[in-house]
Amino acid sequence: MGEEVVKKPKRKERMPMPEQDPKVRATNFEEVPLGYTPEMAIEEAIRCAQCKVPACVCGCPVNINIPAFILEIAEGNFAAAARKIKETNALPAVCGRVCPQESQCEEQCVYNRMGRAICIGRLERFAADYERENDLVEIPEKPAQNGKRIAVVGSGPSGLTVAGDLILLGYEVTIFEAFHKPGGVLMYGIPEFRLPKDIVEAEVNYLVQLGVKIDYNTIVGKSIKVDELIEQGYDAVFIGVGAGLPKFLGLPGENLGGVLSANEYLTRSNLMKAYRFPEYDTPIITGNRVCVIGGGNVAMDSARTAVRLGADTYIVYRRAREQMPARSEEIHHAEEEGVKMMLLTNPEEILGDENNMVRAMKCIKMELGEPDESGRSRPVPIAGSEHEIEFDVVINAIGANANPLLTKSTPGLELNKWGYVVADEYGKTTKDKVWAGGDIVTGMATVIEAMGAGRMAAMDIHEKVMGVPKNKDPSPEALPDDMECALPSGKQP
Repeated sequence: MGEEVVKKPKRKERMPMPEQDPKVRATNFEEVPLGYTPEMAIEEAIRCAQCKVPACVCGCPVNINIPAFILEIAEGNFAAAARKIKETNALPAVCGRVCPQESQCEEQCVYNRMGRAICIGRLERFAADYERENDLVEIPEKPAQNGKRIAVVGSGPSGLTVAGDLILLGYEVTIFEAFHKPGGVLMYGIPEFRLPKDIVEAEVNYLVQLGVKIDYNTIVGKSIKVDELIEQGYDAVFIGVGAGLPKFLGLPGENLGGVLSANEYLTRSNLMKAYRFPEYDTPIITGNRVCVIGGGNVAMDSARTAVRLGADTYIVYRRAREQMPARSEEIHHAEEEGVKMMLLTNPEEILGDENNMVRAMKCIKMELGEPDESGRSRPVPIAGSEHEIEFDVVINAIGANANPLLTKSTPGLELNKWGYVVADEYGKTTKDKVWAGGDIVTGMATVIEAMGAGRMAAMDIHEKVMGVPKNKDPSPEALPDDMECALPSGKQP
């Protein structure tokens, strides 16, 4: 039953999202954006032009029927909107919070050329939250079991997507998760103030209610190998273990006490609840002056966590602000909360005290030169600009590599020169019965790109195992007959 819709003049500008005050939120780990009210959601939804050729759908890696779910919101049918999204996306509350809509679906919106793209992500979040908070989640009917078993390695975004798609096609699906909690990077990598963990658990629980089984504390590659899963009768194995091996710059002093990878720092805080120490007995180094090296979303997450733990926090990044790979919203939030940006600054050495603890970092100023292979202007050192900055904690957030634990224990699995799994556009690897997707194939990317890879792999697995031709457009009813979205393409680091 829909909410009563009160007709108002159609607004032109985007509906802003209410947020916690920066001075208040910098002292807590509660979610920063507060979400739309029903009235706000309807007012934003009725702005949608309901285009006959919805380019926004092609901008979504999982091809959500965006006009259809927004129309449901505009008509006050909020739970129906959530169910429409779930036809192609099992994690709408997650994606509504962490996906870079501004460079995907919203970038393709017809209103974006005027700077007024429909707030698709905020509406997705609203619909999912409304359904969950009002106990309106419905478990769809499943088809009869087809007798086939699928093993999914890793419960991150790609693995959860494969599991969700295949369970609805009659497969028996078991996820093997190394940690004691589900969600992968959603659980250990993204802070509570950006993605509350009870929401991740609720979305995973939806899959469990569909029938997906999860074996925790199981490290595939050590506890059990991929070949052993196949020997046990699994008809296909999907590898979605992410890229969890930290990168370091190789600086002198990186072995000093007080130098951490962002992986460790965020895992301690997010998964192990170190920010609630001593209630949870996971210690974390807080520091008085914290330096975060890097300019991506992980760097912003680390810096904003350090602020909340009481540190005077700085981001050191060798390029200019406009070259930062982090979402502009995350950079804006970090600055609002007091994070200082030291741009065009490159670390050269971490300096220690008599106790081998961090005391400072030696840096050099940079200037922008000719474009490099990424197309961005190459940062060039300025001679004679070396200087020291006092820090007592340094967090390295420059990215991650593929963890070789699983890949080295799986003969016949081809890797590229970076150690990532080689797979085709549907995730099929060089090893029989084995598929892969997400960061273990592409290197670090977004949640929704990993989910898109999971959808492609699920279709291919279904074709190979059951002989059912795959549908290149996962959501055909979203598009006109003469329009076809390009398949998501994996990128190499």
